[in-house]
Formats: sequence, structure tokens, C-alpha cells
Amino acid sequence: MRVLIVEDEVRLAEALAQILAESKYMTDVVNSGLDGFEYALSGIYDVIVLDVMLPEMDGFTIAKKLRDNKIQTPIIMLTAKDSTVDKVTGLDCGADDYMTKPFVPDELLARIRALTRRQGEVQMNEAEFGDITLNLSTGDLACRGKSIHLNYKESEILKLLMANPNSAVSKEDLITKVWGYDSDASDNNVEAYISFLRKKLSFLDSHVSITALRKIGYRLEENQ
Repeated sequence: MRVLIVEDEVRLAEALAQILAESKYMTDVVNSGLDGFEYALSGIYDVIVLDVMLPEMDGFTIAKKLRDNKIQTPIIMLTAKDSTVDKVTGLDCGADDYMTKPFVPDELLARIRALTRRQGEVQMNEAEFGDITLNLSTGDLACRGKSIHLNYKESEILKLLMANPNSAVSKEDLITKVWGYDSDASDNNVEAYISFLRKKLSFLDSHVSITALRKIGYRLEENQ
């Protein structure tokens, strides 16, 4: 699970990232509103922890612009103001929850879990393409009675390809959405994981293949 932290207090942002990392969450941290908005627009995050008072663009504006752009990622807003008006404004702008600083870390973790459970209720637990089925919860890939487990990155890459059937997904998009904005991952990393996936599809005797499109990316295809 990936969480975006948008908080201009650097030490607090780093502390939040550490807390989330200890609970096995992947995080990206930005300290300005404009950067936060641009990161959030990618749609790769499961939850956004968003401060209200930010340079360049405040949290209320970010939340509203994200909803206007059809980004439905759950948002938890953070503020130093314990004001009903501010809470109502945040919720009206599209936030899903609201926390006042200072707060107990365990409460933040509980609220993140609650939001992701709620989001998961409206998402399918499986993705299908051709003769393969990917269990999004366990990472198990099945094909006509055989199955094999995918690690996290293999599962995320295949999920993205399955979400764009017969369409190309660029290496850049795969790096951003699987490794994150601040990762030093390269095309070689993507190529290695594509190779792992191809071997596992071969093990399953699947009719599905991953086709490389020169200078474009990869596409999932079904071979009859």
C-alpha cells in the first residue's frame, strides 16, 4: 500500500513517513501544495495524508481540484485548527476524514486502515484477462487449475497491464506507479520484472503473453 504525505513541516512529515514505514506502508513525502497536487494526480496512491496550511496551494484547494479531476483517492486532512468551520470546509472540498494536530500516531494508522477497508469494499478482489486470474489480495496468479505466487512488484506490474487490456503501458508509468516518484529504478528494473512475469506465465502454460512495443512500453495479449 502506498501513502502520499503532503506536509510542509519537514520533521513532522519525516516522522509520519517513519511511522507508516514501520507498519509496512510505502510512502512518498512532499512539502509543498503544488508538488502534492501533482503527485496525487497520478492516482497511484491508496491514501493521501494532506495538511491544510501549505505553501503554493492549500489543502482545501488540493482536495477540491483532485475531486474535480476525478481522483477518488481517500484523503485524511491534517490541521492545527480545531474549528468546526475548517472541518466542514475540508469535508465539503472532498476530504474523507479530518485530524487535528497534535494527534496520536496509532489513531492515524487506525483511520488509514478504516479508509482503505472502506475503499476495498467497492473494489473487485480479482482481475482477469484471457485465461489468467490475479488475486489482488494474495498476489496469487491462476490459470486453468494451476497457480503461482507473485511478489509485490510482479503483482503490481501485472495488475497495471491487466487494467489496460490490449493497450500499451510505458516503462515510465510502470516505474512511477510501482517504484514511486523518488525511486532510482530504471528501465532495466522494469525489464527484469517483465522477464520474471513471462517465466511465470510460461510455467502456468497460459495463452497470455507480454509483448514489448519498441520505444512505447508493454502490452498484455491473448494468443489463441
